Amino acid sequence: MLESVTIDQLRTLRAVAEEGSFSAAARKLGQGQPAVSQAMQRLEKQLGLRLFDRSGRVPRLTAKGEAVVAAAQRLHEDIASFQAVVGRLKSGEETKLALVVDAMFPTDALLDFVRELARTHPGVELALEVELLSAVTERVRERRATLGIAGADLDLTGLEQRPIALLKMIPVAAPSHPLAAVKGVLTEAHLASAIQIVLSERLPEGKTGTADRGVIGSRLWRVADLMTKHSLLVGGIGWGLEPEHLVRDDLAAGRLVALRLAAWEGGPPPQRPLALVRRKGTPLGPVATWASNRLTSLCQLALGGADHHTT
Repeated sequence: MLESVTIDQLRTLRAVAEEGSFSAAARKLGQGQPAVSQAMQRLEKQLGLRLFDRSGRVPRLTAKGEAVVAAAQRLHEDIASFQAVVGRLKSGEETKLALVVDAMFPTDALLDFVRELARTHPGVELALEVELLSAVTERVRERRATLGIAGADLDLTGLEQRPIALLKMIPVAAPSHPLAAVKGVLTEAHLASAIQIVLSERLPEGKTGTADRGVIGSRLWRVADLMTKHSLLVGGIGWGLEPEHLVRDDLAAGRLVALRLAAWEGGPPPQRPLALVRRKGTPLGPVATWASNRLTSLCQLALGGADHHTT
């Protein structure tokens, strides 16, 4: 009966296969050769399979024996994974990290974080979502995410926040756009007939979303994801505000140009604060604590300097 097969028997079988003989396996396991031989005989009887060819001086694995050894190896790996999970649970370490980040979070920083998580916490399962605006904070409130990176200018009721960085927002348009041809500062008159591309949230009927930010123009086109907005801007459809890190390459390559708006002339550029958020009164385990620190550091590094850091 398979139920009577023990982990020790399978471990002994693997030792015989790896060492090449009963005597070598016995030395590896710290047992006598008779004990190893008897264990293999019992295993063959329990499985109803001939695992070894004993016609020669040294018993050799049969084809069936090799197949059982391969299955035992997979079982050993599963047991090791099981033991690792139990060990993490006993130590208070999480087995899963649920994370939601705002779409404006630097992609390079997120990729570096995921790589580090896989390397330093290989047994932790990652559940990652990328959302916009209040959808981030809702995921955390609804306990669908342990940690979130959201705009600190949102409604953070019921959440604790830790400032991460300030995103510098730049008004941009394609070189082919009429606004790009205007010399000097753009006034309200210049913007009156131009389409401003604005991010909008996907919301259930009757639910109030995040108030518009950085809206100056009177002709608004709304899109529900950052990629679509970026594509429309590069395509010359309209103008809009974009995070500096997202359009850095486009500005350098001439696919977009920065606009000078009279509304912000002489003052600091528009900024959007990012914060790491979690539910109030919810302690973080070792993995989540590590994640919050690494996400902060990698975000600040990706934004390229102390000018983007918060205090």
